[in-house]
Amino acid sequence: MKAFNSTFLLFLAGILVSCGAESTPKVAAPETPNSSETIEITNRQFELGKMELGPLSSQTFHKSIKANGILDVPPENKATVSVYFGGYVKETKLLPGQKIAKGQTLFTLENPDYVQVQQDFLEAKSRLRYLKQDYERQNLLSADNVSSQKTVSKSESDYKIAYAQFESLKKKLSLMGISPANVTETNLRSTITIVAPISGYVTAVNVTKGMFLNPSDVAVTIMNGTTIHLELTIFEQDLSSITVGQNVKFRLQNSDQHYLAVVHLINKVIDPVKRTVNVHCDLKTESQASLFTPGMYAEAEIETTTSKSISLPASTVINIGEVYYALILKSQTSKGYVFERKQVKVGARNEDYVEVLNANDFEPSTSFLTKGGFNLIKD
Repeated sequence: MKAFNSTFLLFLAGILVSCGAESTPKVAAPETPNSSETIEITNRQFELGKMELGPLSSQTFHKSIKANGILDVPPENKATVSVYFGGYVKETKLLPGQKIAKGQTLFTLENPDYVQVQQDFLEAKSRLRYLKQDYERQNLLSADNVSSQKTVSKSESDYKIAYAQFESLKKKLSLMGISPANVTETNLRSTITIVAPISGYVTAVNVTKGMFLNPSDVAVTIMNGTTIHLELTIFEQDLSSITVGQNVKFRLQNSDQHYLAVVHLINKVIDPVKRTVNVHCDLKTESQASLFTPGMYAEAEIETTTSKSISLPASTVINIGEVYYALILKSQTSKGYVFERKQVKVGARNEDYVEVLNANDFEPSTSFLTKGGFNLIKD
């Protein structure tokens, strides 16, 4: 009986071990993408996927240097308005962002000293008239030996001093915006008008009604944005690669729209701290200036060298991990297409094409699936 029990237990253990061995799943080795794989597509699938075929082609690629910068206006398109003679602000209706034409009134100043300058001018004008007549009379008397040379010299000196004073006051009136020809004893003014030196938009207003404006104060700033340029900053080590005339492609921050410019000037001074150099670029299309506001941040690429290489449309090449593939046409029948997946080694890129470094691996007549291959390769 004991022998039977032992035999039964051994038999039962053998069954359990056998069952356990059969229930253990076999783990398959992970598959890796093959460098070559055949894919069949029907004519209907080709049409619905809006697929297209295309060959290798020679395209232009640019090596470029990345740079950052801002959009700005030339110095001659900026103006800060101050006054030559202080005064109280009598009237102003300016607001930041307001469009201003050259010669348009910005604000009005009032000061009793303006009246004094006009009075001094009229007195100098009258005195000059008298001294001129006296000088001419003394010259005539000297010619007849009636007047001494000393008297003539003094008369000439007085006349020239008066003339200098007259011209000085005349210039002051012009700086005040008062026409000397219109100054008479009956129309003396205590106010002067400050006008815009350029056309543009008011960017800052630092005056209010009733405040006293000193000659050293900046009252208004004006900017004309009809001419915009791109001011880029490059690093010292890139300076040798930058030359005047190179093309620049840039975009605004948080935008995918690209614009074109050209290198116009390169600063000859390197920032001693940042080790950078400023590069001045002009827009290729001046009419686009209205699209930008001075101070906008821009990301740019300066095209340094240009070369032609064999390439494919960017939509042709699909990456799986760090490996790139494309589908080449192996055959075409009445029912559809047969493609083969091939590895592609990529190089430089532009907006539409990618350089193919292993172009020699393909026949010149090879047709590639240039559109619609993404899901086929990924699957």
